[in-house]
Amino acid sequence: MSDLDSLTLRTIIETAHDHFFVVEADGRIRDVSPAAAAVYGMSREALCRTTVQALEAEGVLRPSVSLEVMRTGEPAQVAQVTSTGRHVIAQAHPVFDAGKLVAVVSRSMDLTDLQLLQEEYALLQRRFNEHLRRGGGEEAGSEIELADLEARSGLMREVALLLKRVAPTDATVLMLGESGVGKTAFARQLHRWSPRHKGPFVDVNCGAIPESLFESEMFGYRQGAFSGAAPGGKAGLMEQAEGGTLFLDEVGELPLPMQAKLLKVIQDGCITRLGDTRARRVDFRLVVATNQDLARSVETGHFRLDLYYRLNVIPVTLPPLRERREDIPGLVERHLQRLNTRYGRDKIIARDAWQTLMGWEWPGNVRELENWLERAWLSAGEDVIRPRQETGQPDGSERAVTSMMEGEASPGRPGLAGGETLQSALARTECDILAGLCREASSTYAIAERLGISQPSVVRKLRRHGLRIERSR
Repeated sequence: MSDLDSLTLRTIIETAHDHFFVVEADGRIRDVSPAAAAVYGMSREALCRTTVQALEAEGVLRPSVSLEVMRTGEPAQVAQVTSTGRHVIAQAHPVFDAGKLVAVVSRSMDLTDLQLLQEEYALLQRRFNEHLRRGGGEEAGSEIELADLEARSGLMREVALLLKRVAPTDATVLMLGESGVGKTAFARQLHRWSPRHKGPFVDVNCGAIPESLFESEMFGYRQGAFSGAAPGGKAGLMEQAEGGTLFLDEVGELPLPMQAKLLKVIQDGCITRLGDTRARRVDFRLVVATNQDLARSVETGHFRLDLYYRLNVIPVTLPPLRERREDIPGLVERHLQRLNTRYGRDKIIARDAWQTLMGWEWPGNVRELENWLERAWLSAGEDVIRPRQETGQPDGSERAVTSMMEGEASPGRPGLAGGETLQSALARTECDILAGLCREASSTYAIAERLGISQPSVVRKLRRHGLRIERSR
């Protein structure tokens, strides 16, 4: 290594905000950034006199990411708790010379202060919400125009107030919540409240775009970029969102290579079409949504830490429908009105059907409620939707849920197991159905056709349950 290279490396290590370790192949620590002492509770000199094996054994860092790289020869990322009680994310990469591991370079980022800030933010938010419930402030008594949204419960009105406060900014909003809670609807309302409301709202389902097509769909392409490219090229979805809002739903489904490309766009504000050399400036407000625990995905290495920080600017959690039952009557009446308009009838919900509506757990949330109501509307032979009639022609999963809720046993499937919740029972039933189809079907497309859902949804469900097609034809 030249003197210039050594000086450059020394400057990087000594001035970096992250905490760097340079470890030799036998575990001896060759160099450490000065700031690491505050996190790991040992001076730089003391750290350089020991090994990562000894540090792990003494509990200075648990576990050692360098040891993981030494064991596997592959890059690794782990969540650590240090002897000083700090919580860090550590990443490490192997250094090879002529195919032989000679060193490991790792860096760690201290998350403790961020966690404390998040806890402080949550505390302030709770205090503000209490203030609103007591009737304080000008916003407490004001009406919020929610357009097509239904938010009568206190929880949802708090979410609406938060979104309205951040709407005038360009801050990235991360929508969190179970599938079907209404993340897309609230993202659209955020767009309507923003100064960009006259611009486009581009809705992208990240889980529905195959990885091979992601770059051309999102970034666009120039003429002749690949076989079959449209004459004149094509603007990607990011360019189409110019001056408006780009909504990335199911962002947790993005493969790691695509996460890196998205991060670069967020950092640089530029995109380059596939096959092009000219960078183009893009101007849009980014809103993302997921039903996954992204922090957990970061710890397991399935989501980039740096992208997580870029997206987790304004986190907004939408509660499930079972925690805001006050919204159910309004949602039912609104969707029933849409159905009556669409089909040219004037059906109503029977009074004694409301007990079923209000008592159901709605594991699929608003989406399940709307699908349920449409089946109920279509199956009702008269203009009144009555109890026991409202389920219409239930599919297999709905019959299984109904039998479990009523304590009936189906063949090979006794009701709810002891201590089992509805959500876990539904997951168990879904896993059993998919496992059976994996033994029979030749592809995920065949499973999708059998279930009446999209192929990307099948792929996600199989991944969630750890299943795969067992045979091919």
